[in-house]
Amino acid sequence: MLEVFIKKFKELTIDELYSILRLRSEVFVVEQDCVYQDIDNKDQKSLHIFISNKNEIIAYTRIFKAGDYFENSSIGRVVVQENHRALSLGHEIMKASIDAIQTNYNTSKITISAQKYLKKFYEKHQFFQVGEEYLEDGIPHIRMVKE
Repeated sequence: MLEVFIKKFKELTIDELYSILRLRSEVFVVEQDCVYQDIDNKDQKSLHIFISNKNEIIAYTRIFKAGDYFENSSIGRVVVQENHRALSLGHEIMKASIDAIQTNYNTSKITISAQKYLKKFYEKHQFFQVGEEYLEDGIPHIRMVKE
C-alpha cells in the first residue's frame, strides 16, 4: 500500500533518513554516475515529501519556502526508485510536493533546477523554462518556474 508522507527534518526517523539518503545516492550518484556532495546542510530547512511502500521509500522530494533555496519556493532532489518508475510515481510525488508548497508556504510560485532531459515531464506540471541551459554537477540543467 502506497502512502505519502510530509515531514520536517526533525520528524524523520533514523530509518527514514537512511532510506532517503540511500535512494538519493542510488540514483543521483551511482545510476547517473555523478560525484557530488548530496549531503549539503539544506535538508534541515526543507520539508521532506516521500512515498512509501511497505516501509520502503520509493519516491522522494524536498521542498523549500521562498528564500531558503531560490527566491521562490522550490522543489528539489526529485527521485523515484528505478524499479518503481513504471508506476508514474514521479507525477504523484510532484503533485504531492506542489500541494505541500501551497498548503505549507501559501504560494503557487515555484522554481526548480531541472535536469534538461526531464523538461517535458515538468511541463506536464505547468513548469516552463526560464533562461539558458547550464551545467550543474556536470549534468545539463534548466531553470523552470511554475506561476
